[in-house]
Amino acid sequence: MYIHPKLAAFTKTLEALFLDVDEFLEDEWGDSFSLHPNRPGRGQTANPEMDGLYNVGPDFTPGLGSEKGRGYVISLKAATLDRVTPEQFEFLMEEAAILIQKKLPEYFPDRKLDVVRDGKRFKIIGDFSLGEV
Repeated sequence: MYIHPKLAAFTKTLEALFLDVDEFLEDEWGDSFSLHPNRPGRGQTANPEMDGLYNVGPDFTPGLGSEKGRGYVISLKAATLDRVTPEQFEFLMEEAAILIQKKLPEYFPDRKLDVVRDGKRFKIIGDFSLGEV
């Protein structure tokens, strides 16, 4: 399957941003809940998405039915059997959204991107263009 080189570069940069945010959440709140018994501890796999308490990542949506349109929904999962209250989840989501908004200009200096609330979730919206051919 062919992937446009500029899309591949954008995706790689976005993944790096989300790994940075995941690391922050692990540093700050990695001991907030007990780790799921089947989940490897932080740093025990080659892929940080597969270990540690948190997994934060982008999920592209075309934005059908959304006031904000297309973008990347910020997805957050906690690998725990503990009860995570809605208030705790909202706090973690807000912390992730704030950090992503802060770091977007660092990772994407030539793009206008913002983090906005879209319903119950946060979403990255803005310039996803691949430029001229």
